[in-house]
Amino acid sequence: MSYSVGQVAGFAGVTVRTLHHYDEIGLLCPSGRSRAGHRRYEDEDLDRLQRILFYRELGFPLDQVTALLDDPDADPREHLRRQHSLLTSRIADLQKMAEAVEHAMEARRMGINLTPEEKFEVFGDHDPDQYEEETERRWGDTEAYRESRRRTARYTKADWQRMQDETKEWGARYAALLRDGGEPTDERAMDLAEEHRRQICRWYYECPHEMHRCLGDMYVADPRFTSFYEAVAPGMAAHLRDAIHANAARHA
Repeated sequence: MSYSVGQVAGFAGVTVRTLHHYDEIGLLCPSGRSRAGHRRYEDEDLDRLQRILFYRELGFPLDQVTALLDDPDADPREHLRRQHSLLTSRIADLQKMAEAVEHAMEARRMGINLTPEEKFEVFGDHDPDQYEEETERRWGDTEAYRESRRRTARYTKADWQRMQDETKEWGARYAALLRDGGEPTDERAMDLAEEHRRQICRWYYECPHEMHRCLGDMYVADPRFTSFYEAVAPGMAAHLRDAIHANAARHA
């Protein structure tokens, strides 16, 4: 049984023009012709075309494909083994490429996945990305930073709103503590400090008490953190730092 050039093109998923070109360069010459002079392909022609397409898929130029297929010493089984080896190598390369794309996608997902309008709605005039570059430079090689990025990459607008509401409610209770004249070593203050630590663990990364101590020191040492807490209640930054230290000592 023989096949027309159109049929073969349909079988192989190539164009008629491609088959004509292969014929012209001697890569795939049909075994016969119809009475009208049209190309007719036999089963062995289809086998050769399959091997051609294997090598083309692997990136071999046509002249090399011709040399491989027309080698008089070539063993068909050796061709298959060679193709299998090349395909296996190609699969490994594609897997690496897929992993690279996945990492790139993850990198794009990192951060707060909100539109500018949603960010403003949730955070007001506070830009949550304002210090992102500095944060990555200072802590990008830490597991805490990576864990925070993995978690926040999945958060929706509702998640961020819930976090904001939780933070505001906690801040209101801490401000009430300050108005009542509570000391950092009071049970109430230490409980609020512990709640603060657990919020970090729940929303961002695991924060042991010793790490929490370091954060408390930063709230006083870095004026940007200081201003954030002072905006909630005057004197809060230093008071919270001391409460964090007292709470860490309590859990030591």
